[in-house]
Amino acid sequence: MITRTSHIFKTILQYKPLCHPLRSLVPIQTLQTAANMPCKEVSKLSDGEVAEWFNSFDTVMTDCDGVLWVGAEAIPGSPDMVQRFRALGKRVFYVTNNSTKHRKEYKTKVDKLGFGGDLEEIVGTAYLAAAYLEQVGFDKNKLVYVVGSTGITQELDDVGIKYLPIGPDTVPDDGKWSLETLKFQPIPLNPDVGAVIAGFDINISFKKILKGASYANTPGAHFIATNTDEQFPMKGTDLIIPGTGSMVAAVATAAGRKPVVLGKPSKFMFEIVQKRHPSIQPERTLMIGDRANTDILLGKNCGLQTLLVGSGVHSLAETRKWEVSEDQEERRMVADFYADKLGDLLDRVKAL
Repeated sequence: MITRTSHIFKTILQYKPLCHPLRSLVPIQTLQTAANMPCKEVSKLSDGEVAEWFNSFDTVMTDCDGVLWVGAEAIPGSPDMVQRFRALGKRVFYVTNNSTKHRKEYKTKVDKLGFGGDLEEIVGTAYLAAAYLEQVGFDKNKLVYVVGSTGITQELDDVGIKYLPIGPDTVPDDGKWSLETLKFQPIPLNPDVGAVIAGFDINISFKKILKGASYANTPGAHFIATNTDEQFPMKGTDLIIPGTGSMVAAVATAAGRKPVVLGKPSKFMFEIVQKRHPSIQPERTLMIGDRANTDILLGKNCGLQTLLVGSGVHSLAETRKWEVSEDQEERRMVADFYADKLGDLLDRVKAL
């Protein structure tokens, strides 16, 4: 069913998890007591408290950029701590909202930077998009319209789902094209398109928004968003780098329809991990991230333990403000634990 609303843009960027046709694999847990607890600084915990905490989880899910690395460089201590998790018997999964890369590219990167891990332990939103269409029984005789990059199309290739060509798609720059042109020379739509995937697209354009919205408005079409991050954090510049959320919002606003959001903080990212590894228990899983409104909220939405690191987007100072906020949504972004960076845990676990 297509829902029309004048508040779609606001709804998408508020990061409220959207429902999808899959039956939830995660037990509903309110964890009200934990939600009211202040964030604990790992540096101030006793050795006994650290040991007790580490004994309370078996699985680690960690964001990548801002937690493990920045750009092409590993954050000092992060590779060693990931390896230490494994030495302590923890299973480590990499979970990222970046839809521009296939999992094989991430596998190359984690190996090169010294983190290690198997391909099946890498979960990106491009992979989630393909997995989602597989699980809802998408008709493989139909096509997908992709607002995005090769990371998405390569994952679709892996499951045998066909798609329209991607890349630049702009209106003519001869100065003669206008909205009036659409009346006399309508842009043709492919009747075989049965789904739209909206992700990060460096070539976003008027025609892509037009086509994405039009295909999403087709009766019975699936409309998927990889994630809704507003911006890409980039240090050393005053520029605002638009994130996937701005592109998703453009297509969704034009379509008058909310997409199914697969990336953090949507539950789907944890559900797909748990479905493939049924022994994973949410209460014994630690979610690590640098962005509270995606990483930490994923943990809160799924009943996971949470650790915020200050090496990326959000800080301890912001967390302290959220703790006393009257806004319930801000209080939900308070992590259970905090460390300046992941590598700082190394000194605390030497004796374990």
